[in-house]
Amino acid sequence: WGRKSLGDSPATVLSPAASHPMASGFHFPLLSPAKIAEELVQFDVAPFANLRAEHIASPQPDLLPGVLGRFFDYFVDAPGDGEGGQLGFSELEVLDNPEHHAEAIRLLRLYNKSQIFLESIHYKDLTLADFTHPTPRRVVEVLSALINFLLYRHDKTELLQSIVSESSDYHERDLELKARIAQIQKEIADHELAEQMEEPMAQQLEADVNALQQKVQVYNKQHLALRAKAAAISDTKEEIHRKITQADFELTKHAQENSKLRSKLVKSPEKVQRALEEKKSARAKLKESEKIATQNAQEKTTTMEIRNKALEKLVKQHSKIQDVHEQLAAAKTVEKEVKTRKAKLNDESVSVMSFEAQIVEWKGKVHEMEERLKVKVKERNQIIANENQKLGALSSETEVKLQCLEPREKKVEAMIAKASKLCSEAASARTSATAQQQKIHAKFNNIVKAFNTYMDSVDPFLERIEEVGRQLAGERASAPDPSAAVATKATPRSSATSKKSRARRRT
Repeated sequence: WGRKSLGDSPATVLSPAASHPMASGFHFPLLSPAKIAEELVQFDVAPFANLRAEHIASPQPDLLPGVLGRFFDYFVDAPGDGEGGQLGFSELEVLDNPEHHAEAIRLLRLYNKSQIFLESIHYKDLTLADFTHPTPRRVVEVLSALINFLLYRHDKTELLQSIVSESSDYHERDLELKARIAQIQKEIADHELAEQMEEPMAQQLEADVNALQQKVQVYNKQHLALRAKAAAISDTKEEIHRKITQADFELTKHAQENSKLRSKLVKSPEKVQRALEEKKSARAKLKESEKIATQNAQEKTTTMEIRNKALEKLVKQHSKIQDVHEQLAAAKTVEKEVKTRKAKLNDESVSVMSFEAQIVEWKGKVHEMEERLKVKVKERNQIIANENQKLGALSSETEVKLQCLEPREKKVEAMIAKASKLCSEAASARTSATAQQQKIHAKFNNIVKAFNTYMDSVDPFLERIEEVGRQLAGERASAPDPSAAVATKATPRSSATSKKSRARRRT
């Protein structure tokens, strides 16, 4: 249904004796009523099942709306695009009783939609009278255009059916990929479930590690306390050692004094004996105190050794706990790396398999498409040759039509020139008439002004004449005279002239 030539239009489907021209070279064949009825029933757009040629030969007002409504429902409108017969706000505001006009509004909407569609296929003669007062000729034209479009659409869909059938492999591939995705999602769910099941164990291990860390902190505190005690013990040990050295020094001093006393013992044996006994008792006390100090020193050294051994054990235990903690962290990292590498390996293996399958598939498709391309190129060359022939025939036909249209065009140009000349003459006459009218109006205004000035100058004189006439009338009334009649006759004239002058002045 294009602008290529008559051979490419739906007229090639049926070759009728007569055809109806559309806009700018589009044509379609006028079908018989029997053929129209048959095609409408075949395409399932007939308004009723038992449609016959008599219904088209003597159409009713509901024939075209029924056919076009079913056509839009089945071939043009998508599901849910219909208006549902509901009125818009603008229509509800304009109409007093919208429910009385629902059928008319539905028919008008269908007419607007049908007109837009038929204009899109270059049939621009549809009127509202074709819906309300259809004639057989108009019904045959509209339905012939519609059926030829349906035939053209049917041919094009058959040409595209081969391409659509080729997409079945893609559909199967899509199903396989969806199944693979579902399987991978199931594996992910299983992995998450296993992770959830192992989560209590991990939490227990984390709790154990936290307890061990707390114990290590307690041991560290104890270690610091033991170090402080060991420092205090070493200080007391140094103090005891210093006292022992002091006692040794005093012992040697006492031994020297003892030797001196022995030398003096010959001279005074009783005093010496007494002093010796005192020295012996002091020495015995010193020995006992020395024994006690040595015992205390030994006890402290043993406690220091025990504490040092306990400290060494705590340090070893702490190092072991740290090693265990590091091993747990390393095991977790290794487990995560193993999982990630397994997932990567699985993904890479799947991608490699899919790529290999795609390579094989695309190789086959490339080979097939090359063969199809060769066939299509041959078909295209043949179509181009045919279309060139048709284009030559069409160009010759258009040249003949243009030659026939040249005298008409010249006549129209002459008429347009004559009309433009008449329009210019009318415009010039109008401008001259308006200028003359303005001149006459200006003269009239000047005359009115001159008359007003003249009346302004004459009014005082007429008033004086009236006063004089009144005086004379009064005098003559006192003395009757034959000339009084003449004066009385003259005064009304003067008053009449004054009234006329005043009236002219008012104008």
